[in-house]
Amino acid sequence: MSAVIPKYGENRPVTDGKYNKSLAVKCINGTFVGQKQENVLSFKGIPYVGAQPVGDLRWKAPVDVTPCDGVFEAFYYGKSPVQSPGDPAALYPMGEDCLSLNIWKAEGSAAGRPVMVWIYGGAFEVGGTTDPQYDCVNLVKENPDVIFVTINYRVSFMGFFHLAHLADGADYQDAPNLGLMDQMMALKWVHENIAAFGGAPENVTIWGESAGGASCSLLPLVKGSHRYFRRAIIQSGSPTQTRTPEQAIACTDKVMEALGCKTVADLKQVSAEKLAEVWTNLYGFFQKLGIRTFPERDGKYLPLDTWKAYEEGAAKDIVLLQGCNKDEMNTFLGVVGVDVWNAWADSRLEEKLAQLPDAEKALVKSYMDAIPGERYEATVRLFSQIMFIAPQIRLSEAQAKAGGKSYTYYYTVESALPLIKSGHASELSVVFNHPEFQDFTGRAYDEAFCRAMRKLWIQFARTGTPSPEWPLYNLEDKPVMVLDEKDIHPLAESELNIVDWERSYFLTNYYMP
Repeated sequence: MSAVIPKYGENRPVTDGKYNKSLAVKCINGTFVGQKQENVLSFKGIPYVGAQPVGDLRWKAPVDVTPCDGVFEAFYYGKSPVQSPGDPAALYPMGEDCLSLNIWKAEGSAAGRPVMVWIYGGAFEVGGTTDPQYDCVNLVKENPDVIFVTINYRVSFMGFFHLAHLADGADYQDAPNLGLMDQMMALKWVHENIAAFGGAPENVTIWGESAGGASCSLLPLVKGSHRYFRRAIIQSGSPTQTRTPEQAIACTDKVMEALGCKTVADLKQVSAEKLAEVWTNLYGFFQKLGIRTFPERDGKYLPLDTWKAYEEGAAKDIVLLQGCNKDEMNTFLGVVGVDVWNAWADSRLEEKLAQLPDAEKALVKSYMDAIPGERYEATVRLFSQIMFIAPQIRLSEAQAKAGGKSYTYYYTVESALPLIKSGHASELSVVFNHPEFQDFTGRAYDEAFCRAMRKLWIQFARTGTPSPEWPLYNLEDKPVMVLDEKDIHPLAESELNIVDWERSYFLTNYYMP
């Protein structure tokens, strides 16, 4: 990591009545005492559940809070979700008791402030709010009228794990989508408590990147979700980042075999650390580039066909600001290296092609044959299309067909690091106002551009319109906003050739795994 990780601590109850009343906020489940840094107040590690998902609650839906008159410190982040190593969040203490959130606000008592709730990415495999890049102090200093929230949710084998097919799995129907259920519970807590911090519960924008962006595209499809937010900012994520029950079961069965387990009861005897070790060997994101863990299209919590749901208007009341980066998968290439990438891409390409009829296989081959350069160039471009770029445009198409609103962007700023180019997640240091984080950028980007891009995000959260110059996506002109370091400007998709409508767009029919 490019920054020193702050000292970790543990929030404790305040039992002696001695605390700073000016930094305390009364919520349903207790009074939480924050800290002050210059003019920014932070409240970290607030639990948004009544009981953490440990012991008998492992692989169970989150439990709602109950009223409490206690007083608690909110000085430190809660634990990171249990996961494989590699992500900054995994450098902090991890635990199954990880369901907490964090709030940043400017000092003062003004009410009715817009609220932005961040949902982190990490392929639904890794991640956590403890990543220093997600600290929101700089955002509050720049936008003191906005309240920022970041939420933890279960990932990987704790958050997305199909168990219902096992002999004793009938009581674990929720297990495949627990991470999304955690997000919903966190949003419920925000809805019920954010006014006490000065926030407007009727003016909440959910906001995420990668798996977090996919979450922000899926949450509008969850029954009852629209009461909790009005808008969604979706960076490099879409409803294509889901899987079928059959795909989920295949992953579970491999884990069961590796552990020698037969039942849920067997699994519950296995420590979180052992589960992480086995998962890392099978599917580790940084180790194997597994990319197998996704929410499940179960027909109950999520629709069987998420694209159809969008096209039929399930999310038309939610205004979207969403888009993709020009060279999405180049970040993965840069992180794992050319050899690991080539092995992964060859294997996954063979698997994807096996799903296609001959005519579609020929289209994919034609697309790849037209890409010059090293062997990896064709597969990087193809998987960028499959996983991020084409689905992002399809999301705009589906929302427009339903009569909904989508402001669509195309991010083109290039990293100084070899291979990464305008890769996945390279915009995070821009939107969080952390130019010191250069893991994916290799340099600080133009300051005026960064301010302008953040202004679009913040203005959208305030009003639902990022700027008068940004046209809504429509089915005729297909306009997108090009986020170029030297020139932010709208342009028709046909002038950019973001997708190959004949040779790559149809691949969105096959989802990701």
